[in-house]
Amino acid sequence: MIIGDSLSTGHGTSPADAWPNLVENDPVFQQFQATIVNAAQDGSGYVSVGDDGSTFGSQVDEAVTDSTRLVVFFGSENDMGASPGETQVAAARAFASVKVRAPHADILVIGPPSYTSTPEPERLEIRDQDKAAAQQAGASFVDPIDLGWIMDDADNLIGPDGDHPSAAGQQYLQAKMEALIEPLIQRPQPE
Repeated sequence: MIIGDSLSTGHGTSPADAWPNLVENDPVFQQFQATIVNAAQDGSGYVSVGDDGSTFGSQVDEAVTDSTRLVVFFGSENDMGASPGETQVAAARAFASVKVRAPHADILVIGPPSYTSTPEPERLEIRDQDKAAAQQAGASFVDPIDLGWIMDDADNLIGPDGDHPSAAGQQYLQAKMEALIEPLIQRPQPE
């Protein structure tokens, strides 16, 4: 289950080019017999309301079921400008909702990326709130800012709008996400 914003919908390219679709259609991934449901909506965040009134929490409520094995949260810079601490509270609620709806699912939280090595303080604040909520929930947290995702090749990986991944950027995210997702879906599930 992919919970996210326009970085996961293919905005700026197409849904077919979005990294979740690329992962699902990768023959290497298909051997795991897993289906990816992409609940991401443009403009969404833990707090930010995106398309169709969507937040990360409402995406969980609408899409996660007791058969969900892995929930991946990705983003969201859309929460920049939220009240102090508001994102952490909303993220904690979303993670708690996963645990109720899919008690055996792994939760993987990926913070917002930055396309420069000097991200805005608001972006770092959102990252820190996402990380704190993930740690409190016992979820895995990955920090694209700390790992330097996209920064070294932003001209190629980010499209003309300066905000959304190009087709090459979606392929880049596909590789990053597969490396994170595959070990988690290979683990045996509790009975």
